[in-house]
Amino acid sequence: MSFMVKTKLLATHFPIQDFFGRELGLVKAVDGVNITITEGSTFGIVGESGCGKTTLARTILGLEKSTSGSTILGSEMSEGTEETNIEELDRAGLRELRRMIGVVFQDPMGALNPRMLVKDLICEPMVIHNQKEGMRERAKELLKMVGLNPDHLYRYPHQFSGGQRQRIVIARALALEPKMLILDEPTSALDVSVQSQILNLLKDLQKKMGLTYVFISHDLSVIRHMCDRVAVMYLGKIVEESEAETLFSNPLHPYTQALVSAIPSLDPKMRRERIVLEGDVPSPADPPSGCHFHPRCPIAEANCSQVYPDLREIKKGCHTACHLVK
Repeated sequence: MSFMVKTKLLATHFPIQDFFGRELGLVKAVDGVNITITEGSTFGIVGESGCGKTTLARTILGLEKSTSGSTILGSEMSEGTEETNIEELDRAGLRELRRMIGVVFQDPMGALNPRMLVKDLICEPMVIHNQKEGMRERAKELLKMVGLNPDHLYRYPHQFSGGQRQRIVIARALALEPKMLILDEPTSALDVSVQSQILNLLKDLQKKMGLTYVFISHDLSVIRHMCDRVAVMYLGKIVEESEAETLFSNPLHPYTQALVSAIPSLDPKMRRERIVLEGDVPSPADPPSGCHFHPRCPIAEANCSQVYPDLREIKKGCHTACHLVK
């Protein structure tokens, strides 16, 4: 299966400056990430708040300039026979990239201009990309596609519920017929009952339109339901990656094991031992030496504070994790 996007040792660092503009340090939000997102799949990125999930997505979109490494578009995304490096795209190339990758944000109300009618919100991408012909009819089709009434075109965002607003955001993200959607915590601001409706809608749209998803969340139950493959991030680095069912049935990294142990079980007969990590997440501006996880790791050894372990393949082609994992 061909890939849509892959990163090679991708890093995005932000300088810390004093009042006079002198650099005092770096926040290593993304630090040497290698991922491959295959066509038609749902790739999940999971981790605690501040681990770099959203920065990774913004770098893939070209909204953040990478410090080093590369983000490669496959031939399906670059609409040609050759792969394209996002870092080498000019302004026109980035504009085309954002036509092919749609984004659904966490807070639907924050993503929608409260002074604009729904018809203008959905048509705005078509206006920007000069696809004005038949855009009003296209907006009606998109509303139907996400389960809303075409009459809703003439309402304002505040006249809708949270779930309906997220449907409008999804409709706008699909306006330019993208090949990939980045879903950044798309259900975390919604009620539980509404979350399931939105997740089922996303699954139906993926099947109908052949979309590729990058699904960012800290909710592992949602990740398990939605994703084919999952990468676990901690302080800007990938600590484990595998097929979703493999990761949840046999997590290898102690950080992943702690996350999976926190998933509530609906089966009263099934008792899962809860793993509670000690201490707080370190600051990405001043990460621990060696393995960033070693101050909280229950199996840390002396050399863990000296050397950052590379990922190694555990099962051929499907499971990678820190090579110090027992």
